[in-house]
Amino acid sequence: MASMASRLGLLAVGLLLSGCMQTTYQAAPEATLKPNDKAQLAKARYAKVSVPEQFRRAIVDYHRKETPGTIVVDSDNHYLYLVQDGGKAIRYGVTVGEEALAFSGIARVGNMAEWPKWTPTADIHKRIEGLPASVPGGVDNPLGARALYLYQGNRDTLFRIHGTNQPEYIGASISSGCIRMTNEDVIDLYTRVKNGTIVVVLEPKHGDSPYNSKMAQGSGTATQ
Repeated sequence: MASMASRLGLLAVGLLLSGCMQTTYQAAPEATLKPNDKAQLAKARYAKVSVPEQFRRAIVDYHRKETPGTIVVDSDNHYLYLVQDGGKAIRYGVTVGEEALAFSGIARVGNMAEWPKWTPTADIHKRIEGLPASVPGGVDNPLGARALYLYQGNRDTLFRIHGTNQPEYIGASISSGCIRMTNEDVIDLYTRVKNGTIVVVLEPKHGDSPYNSKMAQGSGTATQ
């Protein structure tokens, strides 16, 4: 009987500990939306799909040593982290570039824009025929609600962290190199950063998120 009680006690402790490690997923706060944001999002023509749970905004434990306020992108696992105090981070699911097109390295936010216009680069024009010279800002613009322009020194890298009109691809590697977030998430991130914010984009095979998104996409479940 005592042995059974001990096993039950250990099981209870294990359940409590596993409960403490559960990730709490949260929608981006409505308070971050300006009146124009609400008006734009209300007329979106793209499919308003539900992002898979493991790619929804969450507060998570963070073990790396970047300074609070730093943005860290784990392209392997399709996550962007905004490092917080106390060993925590806000984690967002992202779309990243195909392997040959992806950016990695250390940059800074050199410019920020709300509902930016999109000007395709010469390289994008070469790969995709029939694009206009530019697309005005708006909810159906590929850059979405916000854009953070990544610079190295005084040079614009031409890579961006931005919104998207294709939320169904959050968790995939299909972009032209930029880092895409849902419009709601990029608005939330935008309110928390400023020009000069450091952005660390980890090199391929250097991601170490506790969730492995590739396993999650393959099996429909995620392990931690």
